[in-house]
Amino acid sequence: MESTTLRAFKYRLSPTKAQTAALETTLILCQRLYNGMLEERKGAYTKAGKTISAYDQMKSLPEVKEALPEYLGVNAQVLQDVAKRLEKSFKGFFSRVKSGQKAGYPRFRSRDRYNSFTYPQPSQNSVTADGKHIYLPKIGNVRLKLHRPFAGKIKTLAVKREGTEWYAVLTCEMPRGEPLAQTSSSVGIDVGTTWFFVTSDGEYCKNHRLFQSSSKKLRVAQRSLARKPKKHSNRRKKARERVAKLYRKTARQRLQLHHEEARKLITKHDLICHEDLNVKGLAQGNLSKQIHDVGWGQFFQILSSKAEWAGKRVIAVDPRFTSQRCRVCGHTKRGNRASQAHFKCLSCGHTENADVNAAKNILAQGLRFVAQRISTETACHEKPRPLGLG
Repeated sequence: MESTTLRAFKYRLSPTKAQTAALETTLILCQRLYNGMLEERKGAYTKAGKTISAYDQMKSLPEVKEALPEYLGVNAQVLQDVAKRLEKSFKGFFSRVKSGQKAGYPRFRSRDRYNSFTYPQPSQNSVTADGKHIYLPKIGNVRLKLHRPFAGKIKTLAVKREGTEWYAVLTCEMPRGEPLAQTSSSVGIDVGTTWFFVTSDGEYCKNHRLFQSSSKKLRVAQRSLARKPKKHSNRRKKARERVAKLYRKTARQRLQLHHEEARKLITKHDLICHEDLNVKGLAQGNLSKQIHDVGWGQFFQILSSKAEWAGKRVIAVDPRFTSQRCRVCGHTKRGNRASQAHFKCLSCGHTENADVNAAKNILAQGLRFVAQRISTETACHEKPRPLGLG
């Protein structure tokens, strides 16, 4: 049986004024329904110790439409998906409680915190043959920019608002493609804030510092926002949107950079090793702004996803002492790293760029892990030999 996978395709929408109003109304009604269902669950458990399921709440939707006729203008499956979304929030909450993590009980959503709705069973002909419009039930044919073709069977269609912009996200089920050609090459990468990453082959990827480069415009926009004291005024709303737009632009630039660099690594190498960093913990230190700007967590996630799709392998190794260990003799001491950029072993005298030395240590750890894994699997598959009689 041919294996399949899910891929998401995101397209920009250009709705008319009437369609924008319909989209906004749908979002507001879904947000109110979400909060109402959360209140119902909370009240039922507090007052009667009763648990209400998503199925129970979906069964009551006809009564909601009868009491509130405005919900007749929203697709029935979109309303059902609101109940499923709340159910997913509760499942996450109970899972975190069970594992001893910080639980985080599901919260009520304000209008600014509820930005999407989903058609769980869209038509396979949702996008018109000419690729210029997409059909959204109860809203109509909305113009979209099909900047790249999608493929496979459409499983869900989500409509998302980002600031004043609207997007359609098609989640498609498609067969896994042919893996990329094997190169028999392995590489270790050492990430940092000076360089985005340095490879064990001595290649340097520039850290573009996207947030830093946009900080001047952002500072001006934030000062303008701070001078608008009226909380719900139109001028404050426009100033806030200018700030949000700058943040979104920086995030998109960073995402594009991560996709491009991950693709290069996956194309050139079969095995990629990187440090298993606690990015969230590191981002709480003195270099928090630089670490958030470089976005290691997002990059590692994209790298792993692309590797799985291409039939390649990504391994996260223990980051301890990789920058202090000599790759030649194995001597480990803090003093080996003479400076941020220079490595000199105090035992054997080996000198090298500090980041390249660390990347080679990361690669060596990754190769050892692979070798151990292969030997373990081989031992497990060996047939036991018959005992001799002496």
